[in-house]
Formats: sequence, C-alpha cells, structure tokens
Amino acid sequence: MDLPGIEVRKVERCASTNAVLLAEGKPNVLLAADEQTAGRGRRGRRWHSAPGAGITFSLAVEVKRAMTGLSLVAGVAAARALRVLGVEQVALKWPNDLLVDGAKLGGILVETRGRLAVIGIGINYRRDPALETRLRRPLAALDQFIRVERDRVIERIATSLREALAAFAEHGLEALRAEWEQLHAHAGKRLRVRLADGRVLTGIAHGLDGDGGLRLQTRAGLRAVKSGTVLIGKMRARQA
Repeated sequence: MDLPGIEVRKVERCASTNAVLLAEGKPNVLLAADEQTAGRGRRGRRWHSAPGAGITFSLAVEVKRAMTGLSLVAGVAAARALRVLGVEQVALKWPNDLLVDGAKLGGILVETRGRLAVIGIGINYRRDPALETRLRRPLAALDQFIRVERDRVIERIATSLREALAAFAEHGLEALRAEWEQLHAHAGKRLRVRLADGRVLTGIAHGLDGDGGLRLQTRAGLRAVKSGTVLIGKMRARQA
C-alpha cells in the first residue's frame, strides 16, 4: 500500500484493530486484519468479520480540533473512495453506516483518547447469504459490484480519509456537511429514531445541524438528534 507518512501493518487475526491502536496511542498508523474476533460496532454491537469475508482496518490520527462529527467525515471519505472504485450506489445512513440500496455494506467506529482518534472501518467484501438470514436484514458486499483487491480498497479509503481529515482540520464539519447531505440515503424521508432514553422520535430527515446532529422536521418543529439510532425494518423470516 502506498500511504506516505503512515506506518502500515497487516495481521491475519486480532481481537479489534481499534483496541490495538488505542492501546498503542500512536498517530499515523494503519492496522488491517483479515479476521477480527472481537470487532465492535457502534454502542458496543459486535461486528461480524469472518476470515477473508470482510475488509477491516483502523487508522490512528491526531486531531487538533473538537472531534464532533468525525464519524460523519469518515463516512464521506469512505463513500467517496468506494464511488471512485466503482460502487456508484453507495450512500450514508446517519451517523456511521455505508448502504447500497438500503442494504448495509459497512460501518464506521471512531474512538478517541485525548487528541488521538482511531477510525475503524468495516466493509463486507464477500456476500454471505447465511449471515443475512441469521441477522434477518439485507446486507451488501463489494463482490456484488466490483472486483478489486482488498489492499487497493484499503489504500483508496485511507487516502480519502486523509484528504477529508485535512479539510476537517481546516474548516471543521462545515467543509463536508453539504457532501454528506448529498450522500444521505434517507434525505427527505420519514424516519423513526430511537433516542438514548428509549423514546422514538418521528420526522422527515432534513440534513445535519452544525455539530453533525440529524435534523428532523417533526410535528413540533425542527429538531436535531445528537445521539440515537435510525430504525430500519428487518427482513421477514423466509418460509421453509
């Protein structure tokens, strides 16, 4: 991989690439793993990563401004890269998922320690119908759209991340907010969002606020959700 200024390491297996880089505490390091045994998603959810089935890597960087909205910046960067590689349908689900036609292609987990930010990326590389059935929801994988080697995907996304982070360092989230809104899979659609306290808020998706909150046009007016989960219906169980 050609990533000047970045220490690139690849391992066959580890518990979590994010956890390793957080423990090391060094910026400008990229760690990729063929298999993660304890990969994590948002809110502690498990990220399924069987050997060779996914692309999983983390990039550790130093961030010199408030990190609010960093996962949105990473989402824009990943979507940019995947579109360049040929996945033209890729879109974003707030706050940190990559979708294709409503099916989850990947996710992003940003964890911080002081000024160190570790950006974890997980992308389905090979389609796994058994996993779709087990999770009872549609999944997308890169091999449905493109034939590109894993290292090339990682290199392209990491390069895009560095470009997006440079813009973020200079101008904050505002530098990428309009692009995120153009990539939003649910722009203008009615959504249900489960808030941190368990309540469900319904409204029309209306872009982002300045801090990266999801704006919803509700019956009571425009409201920005800072933390929550967009609820998407699961697949119905197939009849035998």
